[in-house]
Amino acid sequence: MKFCTVVSCIDGRIQLPVNQYVQERFGAEYVDTITEAGVNRVIAEQSPSTILESVLHKLSISITAHRSCGIAVVGHYDCAGNPNPPEIQARHILQSVEYLRQVYPEMDVIGLWVDENWQVHEIEEHRG
Repeated sequence: MKFCTVVSCIDGRIQLPVNQYVQERFGAEYVDTITEAGVNRVIAEQSPSTILESVLHKLSISITAHRSCGIAVVGHYDCAGNPNPPEIQARHILQSVEYLRQVYPEMDVIGLWVDENWQVHEIEEHRG
């Protein structure tokens, strides 16, 4: 059994496309899902700390108990929990990815954006 972990918003519209994407991306059979409204902003801003601590606790369980092979942080179009424009949400996703890579340096951590057509896109920092 191979697991990966998704840290995403609670919005049900994104769950199926994200799960399908990460199963293929990480070669995983199962997806542990940690949800909080606007979680990409919560992790990026490390606030509120109670929610961040809860997310990290759940991630640790997924990594330790299920031997998760990768983590995806997800933001999406029309997010009620993080109603910022896509470019700001993308920054939140990238900041979250960087933070989680520091906390879990042994993990493959990626950022995902779900667009208005519910298509999943992997995003990365563009360094020029």
